[in-house]
Amino acid sequence: MSAAPNTAVSEPWSVLTPEGVPATLATDEFNPGNLDLRAALRNMILARRIDTEAIALQRQGELGLWPSLLGQEAAQVGAASAVRPQDVVFPTYREHAVAWCRGVDPVSLLGVFRGTTCGGWDPAERGFQLYTVVIAAQTLHGVGYAMGLLRDGSVGTGDPDRDRAVLVFLGDGALSEGETNEAFVWAATQDLPVVFFCQNNQWAISAPYSVQSRIPAADRARGFGFPGVRVDGNDVVACHSATVRALTHAREGGGPTLIEAVTYRRNPHTTSDDDLRYRSSAENDHWLARDPIERLRLYLQSEAAGEDRIDEDFLSEIEEEAGQLADRLRAGCRALPEPDPGEPFRHTLAEMTPELDSQLVAHLEFVSRGSEESR
Repeated sequence: MSAAPNTAVSEPWSVLTPEGVPATLATDEFNPGNLDLRAALRNMILARRIDTEAIALQRQGELGLWPSLLGQEAAQVGAASAVRPQDVVFPTYREHAVAWCRGVDPVSLLGVFRGTTCGGWDPAERGFQLYTVVIAAQTLHGVGYAMGLLRDGSVGTGDPDRDRAVLVFLGDGALSEGETNEAFVWAATQDLPVVFFCQNNQWAISAPYSVQSRIPAADRARGFGFPGVRVDGNDVVACHSATVRALTHAREGGGPTLIEAVTYRRNPHTTSDDDLRYRSSAENDHWLARDPIERLRLYLQSEAAGEDRIDEDFLSEIEEEAGQLADRLRAGCRALPEPDPGEPFRHTLAEMTPELDSQLVAHLEFVSRGSEESR
């Protein structure tokens, strides 16, 4: 009989405690100058408001579905704030805060779940792919793009304005998919400039992480031959610091890194899910006490924040901005145009082929007949 694996779990590295106090062991690492903490708090609060309004729109029948990010704001804002303009981000379908930090109009995110867009991506547009719904598919997309960067000579040149990297987001459930493991193999064997940022929110829909792996997600990187880092996903400073290091390592030609941000999905998997069927409200309450926004707010309102210290006026201004954002989301969602039925054909390949042309014509004729019959 083989020996049981070592199941000892290391504590995630953190900089701020849940009470908003710099962790004793991390005092040397705590350098607020590396991250605009005020901007980080603002981005987390506004991302949460986007999430709240989208859920309300879904309940009103304006969206078909919505995957909430509640509780994961620090992981996303921390990681996104480490990305340079020339880097490229490959998200899943829950990275609303990342999209916000990258300057993506949140109304366009609503279009994915309203059915007015099929997605698509222009690499010149903010370096942010507009969501991947198929679980883990984005891991191979990101690795393929990183392969191109390496071959284009955009890695390890020493020029900070030229060197580029790819940041791929995934959930803990994606670690059980074949695409992710294939992506890890390719990234490792070719030393690709890619950082895999896994938000381990404890639940792959209704499957807890404990039934997916016997070791922490970060430790799995070692088996593929590259480093893994485990951080507190509710600590925006720790997430930012870890991602800065990993992306710098990648841009310099050091190869891939897997970051495991230990966090928690406090809302159901999507608006069609009933999470109380598989987990207790007490578990949610446990993580509510570790709320990422509250953690940073407590620090910034303390004397320890120094020049970064905030007051109630600062928070009131953000709340006013959040209200204006909510108004824009509601109006923008309802004003989204009906999709062009020919759009998927025109964007399948770089150039239309005769076969695609004939399929497009047949499809448009079919749609036209259906419209006439429904009148």
